[in-house]
Amino acid sequence: MCRLNPKIDLVFKKIFAAEQNKNVLISLINSILPEEEQIVEVTIKNPYNDKDFVNDKLSIVDIKATDERGRWYDIELQVKKQTYYGKRAIFYHSEIYGNQLKEGQSYDKLRKTIIISILDFEYFTKDKRYFRRCSYKDFDTNEFYHELDFADLYFVELGKFDNELKNIKTTLERWITFLNNASYYDNENLPDELKSPEIMQAITTIETMSLNEREREYYESAKKVMRDRMAIMQTAIEDAKKEALAEGMEKGIEKGMEKGIYETAKNGIIGGLSNEVIKLMTKLNDQQIDKIRFELTKNDKLKKIEGL
Repeated sequence: MCRLNPKIDLVFKKIFAAEQNKNVLISLINSILPEEEQIVEVTIKNPYNDKDFVNDKLSIVDIKATDERGRWYDIELQVKKQTYYGKRAIFYHSEIYGNQLKEGQSYDKLRKTIIISILDFEYFTKDKRYFRRCSYKDFDTNEFYHELDFADLYFVELGKFDNELKNIKTTLERWITFLNNASYYDNENLPDELKSPEIMQAITTIETMSLNEREREYYESAKKVMRDRMAIMQTAIEDAKKEALAEGMEKGIEKGMEKGIYETAKNGIIGGLSNEVIKLMTKLNDQQIDKIRFELTKNDKLKKIEGL
């Protein structure tokens, strides 16, 4: 099994921002871009090295790169839930796009900037789509204009994909499943559905990865944050179960559903857990979980639980 978690930004960057792993980064980028915009070459602008550490903290966790057409990319894996992540993504785009020009240069030097945000929490709560692309389009005709085709923001929500191997159909779904379940796999027991040269190379990178003292401290600290997040989640679930036992059975979204089961599923959704994990905890089916998810999108109280 992979001994390090690729969702921790330090490990993620060591995998995808290493010069020897350019093909791995290209595979990830191409799994997100539409077919007509696939890339064949990439130049990593901030490759990983020890100088990324300042005062024992990782100062640069995103990956900046350009392709053979001069387009800029910013790729980031974000684990901690952020209410204003959309504003942050737009700010990053504006900053990278504007910083392309040196003093005295003309606007014709500006190249398209693409932000790829891989989120380990649920940010868009109105539907269960795990992937979306946002760009400048004509509001009336839904048309892209070449004159304005300089901004794309892609969002991948890891928890919304159910991770069942039988449902993997695309390269992006392979990468999502790898990121969500790397701790279960190595190159010796990798399922056929995940086998690709790039994913096997990513696993090999993790298996042979060494961390210096400062990196190890950062990794353990980040892992603790993730454990604490799950502990808060579990506490909320247990409290809900106890309350349900005290109050007895009551009608919920599904007839005869115990309040404890409903609260467990609700808190799992808020915490960004996938349907597959929630099913294991509650024995509910996808339809029941999706009904709870839909109800939560209409509930203003959801906004008060951003800290979970």
